[in-house]
Amino acid sequence: MENQSSLNELLGINTPEYKTFLVAGPCSVESEEQVMETAKGLAECKVNVLRGGVWKPRTRPGSFEGLGMEALKWLKQAGDAVNLPVAVEVANAEHVEMCLKLDIDVLWIGARTTTNPFSVQTLADSLKGVDKPIMIKNPISPDVELWIGAIERIRNAGISKIVAIHRGFASHKKSAFRNIPNWRIPIELKREMGDIPIICDPSHICGNRDLLLTVSQEAIDLLFNGLMIEVHTDPDKALSDSKQQLTPTGYKDLVDSLKVKKRFSDDKEFFEHINDLRKDIDKLDNDLIDLLANRMNIARQIGSYKRLADVANYQPDRWDEIIRSRTKTAADKNLSENFMLRVYQLIHEESLRQQEPGMPG
Repeated sequence: MENQSSLNELLGINTPEYKTFLVAGPCSVESEEQVMETAKGLAECKVNVLRGGVWKPRTRPGSFEGLGMEALKWLKQAGDAVNLPVAVEVANAEHVEMCLKLDIDVLWIGARTTTNPFSVQTLADSLKGVDKPIMIKNPISPDVELWIGAIERIRNAGISKIVAIHRGFASHKKSAFRNIPNWRIPIELKREMGDIPIICDPSHICGNRDLLLTVSQEAIDLLFNGLMIEVHTDPDKALSDSKQQLTPTGYKDLVDSLKVKKRFSDDKEFFEHINDLRKDIDKLDNDLIDLLANRMNIARQIGSYKRLADVANYQPDRWDEIIRSRTKTAADKNLSENFMLRVYQLIHEESLRQQEPGMPG
């Protein structure tokens, strides 16, 4: 899936072609006037699909949970008024039934639903024989297999028009993001399921409109097929997710600021320079693999001595020493401490595994 026009074709959507496939609209459909005004504002911008939430799975009761069927009608009317297909989140078979009744153009499965295979299968069963595009958000946890499983369940129901949506992952760690991007997960999805186009939902990653352009541009640089962005006529008064929504004007400014880079270059000099540097990387990677193999061999020897002395494999003081010294050395060489921590966590995990006799490779 190389570009937006092929995604338009896949989804059967008859809207203008842009370099980036764009889905935009309010987090929640709050009133007939609000969604119509938002749609008319977006009609002056680059957009392929009008989105809107009518059933909102809120974390705590008492929050605005959407207006259901009435809001669904308003969304459809707004889309028709500006000649845009509309998309809405569904979480159960009843939602699907109502969307089919109103001929909603695109359905998406939210992160909370994707997390539960039982819920996804219920949706898959309700979608059998339906010829509509289905977009599937990543699960809340950074589990690519769970995401792939949801896609496979929908595909097994006979749905051929499938798009993945990356909206970030929940984390207990303090972060500038509402949901950690963890780009390696969508990149792995692309590697394993190259035929599935993927778009990014920077609104839910950021949770803050000030970060939207940076994350959107990063997604485009990572060859995502498009973006899903929340837009509201008056974001500060929105009944849900007010901090992450843009006005139609703010949305237009963001989209106009995006720089879509080419995937390849025909410049011979560029290719030669890149190719030489990649050869250097290949050699260094081979050296790294040799070094890691030697390190694991030593770890196995240490494991043998620990077993003879009846000593536990995990040694907290030694592990703390490694983290302190390696992250300091990394910082001195302009490598981030967080990066080095993640690297050594993986190395330590594998070292402990190697010290256990009879563990599978």
